[in-house]
Formats: sequence, structure tokens, C-alpha cells
Amino acid sequence: MKLIAGSSNAPLAEAISAYLDVPLTQANIKRFSDDEIFVEIMENVRGEDTFFIQSSSFPANDHLMELLIAMDALRRGSARRITAVIPYFGYARQDRKTSSRAPITAKLVANLITAAGADRVLTMELHAGQIQGFFDIPVDNLIASPVFIPKIQDKFNGDELCIVSPDVGGVVRARALAKRLGADLAIIDKRREQAGESEVMNVIGEVKGKICIMVDDIVDSGGTLCNAAAALKDGGAKEVHAYVVHGVLSGPAVERITSAPMEQMVITDSIAATDAVKAAANIEQITIAPLIGEAARRIHEERSISELFK
Repeated sequence: MKLIAGSSNAPLAEAISAYLDVPLTQANIKRFSDDEIFVEIMENVRGEDTFFIQSSSFPANDHLMELLIAMDALRRGSARRITAVIPYFGYARQDRKTSSRAPITAKLVANLITAAGADRVLTMELHAGQIQGFFDIPVDNLIASPVFIPKIQDKFNGDELCIVSPDVGGVVRARALAKRLGADLAIIDKRREQAGESEVMNVIGEVKGKICIMVDDIVDSGGTLCNAAAALKDGGAKEVHAYVVHGVLSGPAVERITSAPMEQMVITDSIAATDAVKAAANIEQITIAPLIGEAARRIHEERSISELFK
């Protein structure tokens, strides 16, 4: 078993390596003067089961291209199997045609990853589950509940909780978490005027006097969560917290969240934390390294991954 780290999230790759007690395989990743990316695997991988760890986070195009080049290098190095470990799968929000001449970029990225030499993909909380069908190779799409549930139980033991979906599209995720925690469910009904902006219209469900926990897969600009937090407070919520898998947090998102009526937002380390995220008083990052590491071990040993979520 060989683990190779891309440049997108070195701390997560090192944590996965430590969990598995498998050292990271040396790779030379550099740029030429014209910004072309070069990847060379510095150890023998012939006949090995290889895992290349790379989130396609900002700068998304550079990290995606680095992933493709690395997989080509592994294929030409005669690796027996190449697993693309993509904790955060970029371009996942472009999963359908939203207008007449719009692309379905998630499908294009799936084709690129397959053409580059991936034999399978290990990812986490795809924005839309049907993206798994964009691939003609096996895809393991992990869910974050084994990471979030113990954290929520330890912090809010005995409190009256209400799990909140910040939009209609996330109801399935919120309902599953509410069922596991024995909590109530609420939904934020919002109308999106344009990309990156949202207006909260109504809170469906009883939130008065309860500790509300919003759950989502991605927080980007932070507008949806902040508007939803304000609506929950207006509805009489005792406290508002957010548990989000992928903290994209672009532009002024961190400032927006630190000033929002929200006690805390918890994100995972699927995307490396920026200095602004580390300094934010109400943002906490927790690791998914044991979950991804255990999934990678089970892939290597040809064991069930679904057992992790029972």
C-alpha cells in the first residue's frame, strides 16, 4: 500500500499516514517557469496499490491538474491499482444543466479522472449523490456522520436539539442525522435570487427554545448559513450551531460567519484551513483522517466500507 500526498492538503495526508502507520511515498511536485505542473513519483510503485490524496480546493484548477498528472505518472510507473482520494470533490455543484448552453462540469471532471488512470475514487459527501453515476469506475462516497455524531452527542448531551436543513436540497442529509440523534427536524425555505446570494423566506418546523444545529455539505460564501441562523434566532431558537463538511469559505465568508448570530460552526479538514479560519473564534475544524484512513485500509484489504456507517 502506497500513500502519495498532493499539495492541496498536506496536514490531512500526514494525519491519514499516521493513522494507517504507512509512510508517505516521496513525490517531487514542482512548477516550471511558465507554471506548468510536474509530478514525479520518487519511489518504486510497480505492482503496488496506490492512493493519491488530493482535494480539488482553491486553486481548484491547479490542484485538479496536479491530480491528473500524478495519476498518469503512477499509471506509467506500472502501479497495480490507482485510487484517487479526493476528500473535497470540486466542480460538484455543476452537476446538471441550469440553462440551455450550460456545461455539466462534474461529469467532465469524472471523465478526466478516469482517462488519467484512476481505477477507483474515494471521496466524501458529494454535493449530489448521483455524481457517482458520472463515473464508470467504482466510487466510495463517505458520509460525515461518524465524525459529527460523537461530537454533537458529547457537546449537547441531554439538550433538546433540532437538526436544521438550510435548504430543501439538504433534507435527506438532515433527516438522517436527526434520526440518528433522536432530534426534531426543521427546514429553511429560501429563494435564491442569483448565484452566491440567498434570501430566507420561512422556517418550517418548531425551533423555539431549542438548540438548532444546521447541517450542510458545503459552505462557500456563507450567505445561506448566516441568513438561516438569523431566521432561526428570530424564530426563538435558544442557540444556533452549524456542522458543515467542506469549508470552502471563499471571499468574505469568514468575516460573515464570525459576525453572524451563530454560536459555532464546525467544519472538517477536507480542505486545508486558511489563516483566517484558524483565527476565527467561532469556527472549529475537526479531522476526517481516521475515517478516510480506515476506508482506504478497507479498500486495500478488499473489505466492506458500508460497515463503517452502521
